[in-house]
Amino acid sequence: MRRIEVALMGLLLSSALGAQSPAPPVTVLRAVRMFDGRSGATVAGAVIVVEGSKIKEAGSNLAVPAGATVVDLGDATLLAGFIDSHMHLTEEAGDDYVYGFFEGLRRTVAEDALRAGSFAKRLLEAGFTTVRNVGAFDDVDVGLRNAIAKGFVPGPRMLVSRYPIGATGGHCDQTGFPPNTFGPEWGPEKGKASGAAQIRQAVRLQVKYGADVIKMCVSGGVLSLGDEVSVPQMTDEEIAAAVDEAHRLGKKTAAHAHGDLAARAAVKAGIDSIEHGSFLTDETLSLMKAKGTYLVPTLLVGDWVTRPEAKFPPNIAAKAKAAVSVRSDMFRRAQKIGVRIAFGTDAAFSYGVQAREFALMTGLGMTPAAALRAAGPAAADLLGLSSLIGTLEKGKEADIVAVPGDPLADIRATEKVLFVMKGGKIYRRSL
Repeated sequence: MRRIEVALMGLLLSSALGAQSPAPPVTVLRAVRMFDGRSGATVAGAVIVVEGSKIKEAGSNLAVPAGATVVDLGDATLLAGFIDSHMHLTEEAGDDYVYGFFEGLRRTVAEDALRAGSFAKRLLEAGFTTVRNVGAFDDVDVGLRNAIAKGFVPGPRMLVSRYPIGATGGHCDQTGFPPNTFGPEWGPEKGKASGAAQIRQAVRLQVKYGADVIKMCVSGGVLSLGDEVSVPQMTDEEIAAAVDEAHRLGKKTAAHAHGDLAARAAVKAGIDSIEHGSFLTDETLSLMKAKGTYLVPTLLVGDWVTRPEAKFPPNIAAKAKAAVSVRSDMFRRAQKIGVRIAFGTDAAFSYGVQAREFALMTGLGMTPAAALRAAGPAAADLLGLSSLIGTLEKGKEADIVAVPGDPLADIRATEKVLFVMKGGKIYRRSL
């Protein structure tokens, strides 16, 4: 007993004396310029000092600490890691809708999870260090988020919604098939409900099983077989119940809404963001500005679904054409009115091309600086992560990407990411 007591005392004494753990590694990134996300211009002679997982200093021509590892990226621009506010990282669509649907029915959940890990790696290497995943099945999004956070697989930091909340028979339900094709009807546990009480239960269940954010489908959609793209699907009372319950539980909310009436009801209820917004009127956009509601325009997915080579059932192709025909005008009006805009692609395909959204945004009148901020501080604010990510400044997570040249002169430089760091760890260095 005496020996054990002595050993325990030794351990306690060592702890009390504050045994020093090794100092975190220091890495210094250098480049010709930096866009820190706090202004509309770049900073010359960029130097970022990273200590462990955090940015210790960021500025122009800073001194290099002794013993630091220096990464000189040359004629490049350092930016905060890109944030995609609307992603479905557990899926990857192909050119043929029917074939892809059939193949999805044949896959096991385990296979879906393994595929999702490969998608996450590709997206991270394209410069996206954080994503908000707004809809997935079988808890693959929850599992992927947890696996990335624990370091089992490389990928972006994830906020997930689990099953989206929606009306029975709505866009986020299994529509367009005979009864019982896929077994029992989905209920609140899988996000489908009728009436405010069931909607509240659906929200509670998503949070219970791991949701970080509550996504709801308040209008029809494009890629669903059995609904009209712009019609309201949740009642005003149901929308208000979902938003209230989510906010009560400390979760932000996002509303899939192509249609104007459904979007306006969501904005009045206090929704945090409108996703897509194809048919929004000036009245609704003005209300969004007044309430500080974000628009996540998802321009890239619109281009993808209307490609000549895409094979969709006729009703889906018609809905896609109708939504895309008005989305560009809506986006221009949103900018003119002054609606807050956060970057989001809805691009669950060809992981690695998602930065094309930047060029689509600037092509519709947004400045390159504003587009970059949409994927930086604006998206971070929408996600509730402004204290951690979105800008290059002292104390933030070291989520840093580098692109060749100057993206303020050529926004398509964002499509050629040559360096990716997330949380102080380098995941890509193409030099």
